[in-house]
Order: sequence, then C-alpha cells, then structure tokens
Amino acid sequence: MKQLTKNIFNPGTYSNNVDLVLLILRLVVGIFMLTHGIGKFDALFGGEPIQFPDPLGIGATASLAMAVFSEVLCSILLIIGLGTRLAAIPLLITMLIAALIVHSTDGFGRQELPLIYTTLYIAIAILGAGKFSLDYLITKGRKL
Repeated sequence: MKQLTKNIFNPGTYSNNVDLVLLILRLVVGIFMLTHGIGKFDALFGGEPIQFPDPLGIGATASLAMAVFSEVLCSILLIIGLGTRLAAIPLLITMLIAALIVHSTDGFGRQELPLIYTTLYIAIAILGAGKFSLDYLITKGRKL
C-alpha cells in the first residue's frame, strides 16, 4: 500500500522552474479538457436521448459515462493536482481512443489534437504534479 501511495501521490522533485511549468501545464490542459467534458456531462444528464460514439462496443451511454469520468473528474483532479499520475491515465486512454478509433478514418487533422493531448498526459503521468499541488501537500513531510 505504501508503494501504491508513493506512486500515485509522488509529485516529483524538481527545481522551482519545472514545478511552475508543471503547474501551468496541469492547469491549461485540465481546463481545456474540462471544457470538452462539460458538454458531455450535460448530454449524459440532460434527459435527451444519448447519441455518442461507441468505439469499444459497450453502449453509447457507457461510452459517454466513461468519457465524462475522464474529461470532467480526471481533469479536475489534474487541475488541483490530486492523484495526478493516476488521473492522467484515463485521460490518456480517452485521447488514444478518440485519435485512433473514433477519428481513425477522418484524417490526421482530426487526430492531431487528441494525439497532442495524449503526449501531454504521458508527460504528466511520468513527471507528476510538481510542488504546487495537493499531491505535494499530501506527501510533504513524508519520506517517499
């Protein structure tokens, strides 16, 4: 359990400049993705019939719910820097599905943005949240 906590909440140890860049990256990517997720959230809970791609064959409602989980909840976690490494994984998977399955026949122009997000989520998952995060506050004073 201690190793799991270490991996999930480890904010990394970087210079203040890198910590600042990680904060900016988390805020910008999290807020931008949250704007995509809010529309999906409204569609999921809006009462209208759900029309959403079903790339995994689990049903449109389940696919939409998974996208909402990723794009809303995980984006909020990124913004506040809580469980950042773990929160980046569903976002990364969502963007890979968007790029490689949903938009596979649409050409690179439609795949480019999800692939850029994928790259950013990989970086966040590897680097962690940095010092300006709840992950840091959770681990502050603990020897990870």
